[in-house]
Amino acid sequence: MIRLENIRKSFDGEEVLHGIDATFEAGKCNLVIGKSGSGKTVLVKCIVGLFKVSAGHIYFNNVDITRASKKEMRLLRQEIGMLFQGGALFDSKSVEENVRFPLDMFTNKSDKEKRMRVDEVLERVNLQGQNQKMPSEISGGMKKRVGIARAIVMNPKYLFCDEPNSGLDPQTSLVIDHLIYEITKEYSITTVVNTHDMNSVMEIGENIIFLHKGCVEWSGNHDNVLTSDNQLLEDFIFASSFLKRAKEALVQGK
Repeated sequence: MIRLENIRKSFDGEEVLHGIDATFEAGKCNLVIGKSGSGKTVLVKCIVGLFKVSAGHIYFNNVDITRASKKEMRLLRQEIGMLFQGGALFDSKSVEENVRFPLDMFTNKSDKEKRMRVDEVLERVNLQGQNQKMPSEISGGMKKRVGIARAIVMNPKYLFCDEPNSGLDPQTSLVIDHLIYEITKEYSITTVVNTHDMNSVMEIGENIIFLHKGCVEWSGNHDNVLTSDNQLLEDFIFASSFLKRAKEALVQGK
């Protein structure tokens, strides 16, 4: 579990996060949504420690990372998996070498143990036998799955996904959503997804916070998004005419 208390962040005297309170639960897909400039990327960077908060507290279970020592932070980072926008693979490394990279950096496992673990996670994301291919030889969806394999190779307690469906077609996006959801449940990971993809919201949004101008404007889950009476959320969600028609049909059916 990750808990945020009164998180504030300023740049050059201008506050962009205004007292954020939120809880991200283990074993759930926790989504942070909002328009560009709403503060969602800044918030996620604060949570993972890339930005230092101006005020407030961030708890990873019982560890307050705003007061953690360098040793505590080093240990915590080994429990965090990151799926970057675009996959962020090393072009000069094979699929196996990309997935193995965290094991080389942070463990003393033998080569045999590393190969076995890489094979395990590649099989989990349905990429068995693709070890020696280069990123240039695989599709965008496969690159995202390699990114997921690398993110979970260290058995993380926490998984952060930055726009995981960016650049993917709707069908492939659905595959990635379901894979993230399955892994979250299977390993009881605290998963935090930064997204503006409304399909992801409706498919896997078990715990959602909607940011507007650096504040939590709304929180809930995918079951009550369509019935929310928050006008700002409605304007954001129903920018899609399909979803707007779905809400109208839902209201008429009551």
